[in-house]
Amino acid sequence: MRISRFRWWHIAEVLPIEEDLFGAEKWSAAMFWNELAQRHFYLVAEEDEKVAGYAGLAIVDREESWVQNIAVDRRAQRGGIGRRLLEALLAEAGRRKVLLEVAVDNAPAQRLYAAYDFEPVGLRRGYYQPSNTDAVVMMRSA
Repeated sequence: MRISRFRWWHIAEVLPIEEDLFGAEKWSAAMFWNELAQRHFYLVAEEDEKVAGYAGLAIVDREESWVQNIAVDRRAQRGGIGRRLLEALLAEAGRRKVLLEVAVDNAPAQRLYAAYDFEPVGLRRGYYQPSNTDAVVMMRSA
């Protein structure tokens, strides 16, 4: 597996993963273009020249950053890709506190984040649309 910077040409490869994992709540190509245009820190994990996962981090200021997303193709899950991507985002965040939102019903992701010292700090009701699913806000102190 190789982790590298997410570039515009990866967008076409991540869209089917988005569709499969998130359905109606998937990000659009325009949303990824916007993230790249804002120069957020995005990575892809590739296996055999194909995108197996991706992740993004928005650095707000010298003290705070937000994980925008972490996604791993279903066929590549449980192989450590999510962990490697999260570790790379945390390395980029440095000594900043890191926050993220995760669906209340996504226990595997919550366990992954807890293993890296993220703790629940809030709840966003109806955050994910159109399913109206709540999101747990988790934070890892600097």
